[in-house]
Formats: sequence, C-alpha cells, structure tokens
Amino acid sequence: MKNLKLIRVMNDYTQLKVQMDTGISQSILSKYERGDAVPTGDNLVILARYYNTSIDFLMDLTDERKPYPRKK
Repeated sequence: MKNLKLIRVMNDYTQLKVQMDTGISQSILSKYERGDAVPTGDNLVILARYYNTSIDFLMDLTDERKPYPRKK
C-alpha cells in the first residue's frame, strides 16, 4: 500500500505521530505500509478522515488524492 506511506511522508508525519493522533498502533501502521497486513474497515475510515483523502487512494485503487464529497 504505497499510497498510505506516501501520504504520511508527504505530510511529514512519523508513524508515531499518526499513532498518537489516530490511536492505531505504530506496529500495525508499519505492517499496513509494508503490505504485511490489510487495514480493517474501521481503520481505513479513520485514516481516510485523518489524511483527508479517500479509502480508494489509501488502498492504491486510484491516484486521485481528493476525498469524496461528504454526505449531507
């Protein structure tokens, strides 16, 4: 999941910062970024909101970083 690491690095965040801000452990984040584990649905939502992007971007299904429009 190259985009998950890419967006973290682009924001100049460490895995520790993401852990502290999201509550997702650093070891799990590392596994996600290496492709050793697939994020749970809940964690995908948390990370997409945190990075203000779409789940599709985080899962490398698109190169478009903009999030989908919010539901009204």
